[in-house]
Amino acid sequence: MQLSGKNILLTGATGGVGSVLAEKLALKGARLALVGRDLTKLNTLKQSLAVGYGEHVVIDANFDAEGVAQPLVDEAVKKLGRVDVLINNAGILDFIQLEDQSEQRIAQMVQTNVTTLIQLTRALLPSFKAKNQGHFVMIGSIFGSLGFPHYATYCATKFAVHGFSQALRRELVNTNIKVTYIAPRGIKTPMNDANSSAMMEQSGNKMDEPEHVAEIIVKALENEKQEVFIGQPQSFFAWLNGVLPMAVNFGLKKQTALAVPFLSKTKD
Repeated sequence: MQLSGKNILLTGATGGVGSVLAEKLALKGARLALVGRDLTKLNTLKQSLAVGYGEHVVIDANFDAEGVAQPLVDEAVKKLGRVDVLINNAGILDFIQLEDQSEQRIAQMVQTNVTTLIQLTRALLPSFKAKNQGHFVMIGSIFGSLGFPHYATYCATKFAVHGFSQALRRELVNTNIKVTYIAPRGIKTPMNDANSSAMMEQSGNKMDEPEHVAEIIVKALENEKQEVFIGQPQSFFAWLNGVLPMAVNFGLKKQTALAVPFLSKTKD
């Protein structure tokens, strides 16, 4: 895909990966609808981006709320004229024992990571089908193929996104609409708090820079890849988990023990 002149709806635009990704897409000549919770941050990001085929636009949206998807898509289409690509990048996570995670936080994570993502995709499908063209990019996680201790709800949401991406791609197999699923490992962003970052370092799990991940996402979009898994040995263990989960269970016992001193106690 040639990104120059494409109109791209990017959620989670002011996050660690989102802001870097926005920069790279703008440099490629794409025009962006930047979506996030903080209008001040969105406008600051907008002003920093290269402009090619029209000024970028901002949309503030709360993904915790029900019914946000269709109004968001309507606003993006109104401001851009059309949407060619949706990058579902917004997401939240907790590093916590399940019993310490509140019911409200579980609901918020499912709403943000899964429900709104699916609804945004659904809202754009009619326009994509009308022109028989379009591209969905789902930013998942290695934890969408590898259940990892103390990320139970997050893993559940990313397994859902992975399955949704595969099913949608197969549903659209006789169209020119593409679906790309990206599965990063840990990323050095504020999304991973000090405790989870310390645990990752203690256990020897490497984390990638946002720049590296954003570059891979851009290349996957340009090359219309179906699925891209980032980082070793995590990608290998995600594969192994599909064929020999008992071996992975044994390997993660040490990780579970190492994590205990770093765990958050509550998350509302």
